[in-house]
Amino acid sequence: MKVLLFNGSPRANGCTFTALSEIAGVLGAQGIETELLQIGNKPVQDCIGCGGCAGKGKCVFADDCVNEWIEKAKAADGFVFGTPVYYAHPSGRILSTMDRMFYAGGANFAHKPAAVIASARRAGTTATLDAISKHLSISQMPVISSSYWNMVHGNSPEEVRKDAEGMETMRNLGLNLAWIVKSIEAGKQAGVPAPQTKKTEWTNFIR
Repeated sequence: MKVLLFNGSPRANGCTFTALSEIAGVLGAQGIETELLQIGNKPVQDCIGCGGCAGKGKCVFADDCVNEWIEKAKAADGFVFGTPVYYAHPSGRILSTMDRMFYAGGANFAHKPAAVIASARRAGTTATLDAISKHLSISQMPVISSSYWNMVHGNSPEEVRKDAEGMETMRNLGLNLAWIVKSIEAGKQAGVPAPQTKKTEWTNFIR
């Protein structure tokens, strides 16, 4: 079993990384392999709604991390998406990355459990969590919660580590995610597959 953790911050070892690392430590202690994927500080192409990915399982733009991560998602059992808060919303790079991954490779994420986390100096966390949770809910993914909202506060990794409740929330999230990943795997072994849902109806509300 493996969980992918996506760091939507341009800083490789910043506040978001600190929170994700706390989750990864718990998952590892539960016997679950983890891989932390860093978006980094290079430009990330936004989705342009061209429809070129339809039926292909990959994005038409192949010069960044998106297609590689879509392939990694195929074999993964769970996910954590982390982002810093910029102007009370997620980082633009994680939104661009998630938009393209879920449009082009949504089948690789469907029915797999995932969590979203946010790091902030002070505010904007709830709007940030809401924005990137939308990708999960429309992809029929079990959304993992914790003992409080999935957020940490601090302006540096050192300050984040002092956020005792936030770090405990990350650890509890890791435990909850490990439990669901293991439960789904146990269900598969018992002959309980993911549901075969349909998407055949499209309603335009202007008609």
